[in-house]
Amino acid sequence: MAAPVPILMYHNIAPVPQELARWRSLYVHPRSFARQMALLKRLGYAGLSMSAAMPYLRGERQGRVVAITLDDGYADNLTNALPVLQRHGFSATCYAVSGALGRYNDWDDAKLGVRKPMMDAAQLRAWHAGGMEVGAHTRTHPRLRQCSDAQLRDEITGNKHDLEDLTGAPVTQFCYPYGDHDDRVVAATREAGYAAATTIRRGRAQAGGDLWRLPRVAVARSHILPQFAWRAFTGYEDRRG
Repeated sequence: MAAPVPILMYHNIAPVPQELARWRSLYVHPRSFARQMALLKRLGYAGLSMSAAMPYLRGERQGRVVAITLDDGYADNLTNALPVLQRHGFSATCYAVSGALGRYNDWDDAKLGVRKPMMDAAQLRAWHAGGMEVGAHTRTHPRLRQCSDAQLRDEITGNKHDLEDLTGAPVTQFCYPYGDHDDRVVAATREAGYAAATTIRRGRAQAGGDLWRLPRVAVARSHILPQFAWRAFTGYEDRRG
């Protein structure tokens, strides 16, 4: 049986803003991120984008691989994560909200009290030109189960078209905002032509499993290096479900 594939889930790669009172765990300090990537390299793991990881997720190949994903498309992903990934020869997938390019996190800024800068079109192209993958995360970051069928098509298919027009490359990977999905949302995602989709369900992906309901290993600000390794490689997240 093929080994499970950890799909790491990040959001912000930056110091936590002092004024932020909620969801501070979504931030991973750049120094911590650099140490985590260095540990993967030292242990003989290849850090892969979702598309590069697909043969392993489908069970067609085996190896010491980790998929690396970053949600939303924050500008700090480009400035702080890209150089580290390139230094180690890794690739990663940034799931972008196409309607927020060059703006901020308007889906949760009121709750957080912080406006986080998003990559603009030129920066997202720079991410792609740097050897990284652009994935889709809808146009406006809604709760997809609350959308009508027409809204689903706009958010899921429209997002794909937006990003493909911007990068000039196929966009084959999708991430459900808030992890919100059901059979109808999954069907719309498959119909749009994506090859796989990730959730926020905890765990490592089983090779040959459901490619449109992939679990991930959440990496939080508080995780010191041994915790990072334990969660990614021991099955701790799998047991949590």
